[in-house]
Amino acid sequence: MFKLLKLLRSSWAIMLVVIALLGLQAYCDLSLPTYTSKIVDVGIQGGGIENAVPEAMLESHMKVYQYFLDENGQKDVMDSYTLVTKDSVSDTEYKDYLKKYPELSNENIYVLNDKENIEHLNNILADSMLLAGTLSQETEKSELIKEQLKNVVPDELKDGTLLQMILSLPKEQTAQILEPIKTSFAALSDSMRVQAATKVVKEEYKALGIDTDKLQTQYILFAGLKMLGFALIAMIATVLVGFFSARIAAGLGMELRGKVFRKVVGFSNSEFDHFSTASLITRSTNDIQQIQMMLVFLIRIVFYSPILAIGGVIKVLNTNVSMTWIIALAVLIIIMVVGVLFAVAMPKFKAIQKLVDRLNLVTREILTGLPVIRAFHKERTEEKRFDIANKDLTATNLFVNRSMAFMMPVMMFVMNGVSVLILWSGAHGISDGNMQVGDLMAFLQYTMQIIFSFLMFTMISIMLPRATVAAGRILEVLESEVTIHDPASSKAYKADKKGYVEFNSVCFKYPGAEDNVLEDISFTAEPGKTTAFIGSTGSGKSTLVHLIPRFYDVTGGNILVDGVDVRDLTQHDLREKIGFVPQKGVLFTGTIESNIKYGKQDAGEEEIKKAARIAQAIDFIEEKPDKYETAISQGGNNVSGGQKQRLSIARAIAKDPDVFIFDDSFSALDYKTDVALRKALNEEIKNKTILIVAQRISTILHADQIIVLDEGKIVGKGTHQELLRNCEVYNQIALSQLSKEELAYE
Repeated sequence: MFKLLKLLRSSWAIMLVVIALLGLQAYCDLSLPTYTSKIVDVGIQGGGIENAVPEAMLESHMKVYQYFLDENGQKDVMDSYTLVTKDSVSDTEYKDYLKKYPELSNENIYVLNDKENIEHLNNILADSMLLAGTLSQETEKSELIKEQLKNVVPDELKDGTLLQMILSLPKEQTAQILEPIKTSFAALSDSMRVQAATKVVKEEYKALGIDTDKLQTQYILFAGLKMLGFALIAMIATVLVGFFSARIAAGLGMELRGKVFRKVVGFSNSEFDHFSTASLITRSTNDIQQIQMMLVFLIRIVFYSPILAIGGVIKVLNTNVSMTWIIALAVLIIIMVVGVLFAVAMPKFKAIQKLVDRLNLVTREILTGLPVIRAFHKERTEEKRFDIANKDLTATNLFVNRSMAFMMPVMMFVMNGVSVLILWSGAHGISDGNMQVGDLMAFLQYTMQIIFSFLMFTMISIMLPRATVAAGRILEVLESEVTIHDPASSKAYKADKKGYVEFNSVCFKYPGAEDNVLEDISFTAEPGKTTAFIGSTGSGKSTLVHLIPRFYDVTGGNILVDGVDVRDLTQHDLREKIGFVPQKGVLFTGTIESNIKYGKQDAGEEEIKKAARIAQAIDFIEEKPDKYETAISQGGNNVSGGQKQRLSIARAIAKDPDVFIFDDSFSALDYKTDVALRKALNEEIKNKTILIVAQRISTILHADQIIVLDEGKIVGKGTHQELLRNCEVYNQIALSQLSKEELAYE
């Protein structure tokens, strides 16, 4: 997870916007259960009346409610209401009040003037209104109490209601009678007492002439419209989050591909030895694709889940604390399941990426070497090798998918089990008067949101480990130390040493190796002269010339180009002076012209033709219908090996560098073309330093200086004739290729 977040540092601004939108979405989603609860408890059961505090009441009813309050309660209530009479307000205000409360024409009313103090008044008036409502009802219990009071009330009240009897007596006398009723109210929760009191408030509104059915309809309709509004805002936030997450993921994918490509382009051969080509391709494509796909889900789900879970817990604690143990149990089970699955699956996800590398490597080798495979009739063997790599990847994928498939049934079992527990516990709470139906519905919805947020996180865990591994593999490339570094400032070339390449006691060994590949190599290659290198396979010829353009850095001694140590030059400045032709000709998708101009984009038509003529490529180019505009396919597969090598040589010549390096670049040429090419080089390229690695004696016979290598050491140095006389290794190589008569003739 942290590896993925580390990659998002450049997108922090838009991430803040996304997190804000997720917070808005969570707020809207968490608000919906509250309104569902209100529609049930207030809109349906309470008739659209939310509080035990009526917005207006008849003057006679106020006296009744005051009777059941203590002195402080009476004072608080009277301070919060204003008596409205025909004389206390203007005619316009009176008409407005009369329109709203028709009963005002028959009796004065009290109107609520302190709506900010409703919560406090709820606690005061709830019990008072419940007592008044209970005592107004005709029940068996009320009849028994009436029989007891008939002996102590005046004769004119003996046939009245129980409430009238109670009000006629002093409070001290009725305290004992009312105590059992008050005790039963105290057993109810605050919300239940308020809901019960709203029924009395409804009767109060009816007494004022208010249409309570219309009041109920308006409340439900208004609450429903609010829910629609929240749902609409949540939908818009979801769409925007999806849009921004896709933009962030696509941008990150593009940025990562660019960074990985630029990093890989800057790799020396040492880094390429560490990362295989197949692995680098997988990291640049499949791994980044994994991160890009994962990032969309990461933003939309993983970031959203904790916001929703925390908000849900806060809402649950405000709804009913007694059942929070159910949520804690569910979350604990989910965490345990996810922990076990992560412990089992994470190593397998790491293995998957390596197996993908392996499959890519095998596929690439088979497709590249198909002609050789067919020539040796090894199709069955390679098919088996591919099947092994394919089956290993399939088996690992199946194990991971089966492990993750186990998660969904467990999660559904937890969710359904939690629902049953909540309904069972909530039903008891409703039966005992400790919970309302709407609160139970809200609690159930909030619990499902909390569990669902964990469920979303666990679902994303199917992709998260693989994406984390992919991120680690990409960061491994991006954070890998490059062994070839440019100096802080490049030194100036020495004019009197232009074209000189000097090796001074150069030693080299590959990273991690114990023995030197090259040891104590010293020579000077001068401009206008050809220096050739020859030796048996593995003697270090190619390694030696690779040190000049700094494909590797020497481990001992130094190499000077134009009198300056190559390590004191930037790689760009150094390689600008060199025309390098690799052992294996490499062409790029495009045309013949674009490939020749690769090293010098502003090369003119004459320069291109000259380079092609010197490289002995002009004949086959002119024979093609499109000539220099002839398309070159990927890897130059539509031209022969010899044509590919000649075009590679033409590319180096067109660059017009000071130093030419031919790393066994004539091996695919026939003898006639080889002779013609070397002759053209001698005649057309003047005052250039030429270094040639060759296997064939005929290629280097006329070199000004031939250096013979054996097991990484110089065992001979001189011209062809000099080496024949005084170098046994050279003699053996020469005689293995040419007869004594041919050598004498040469």
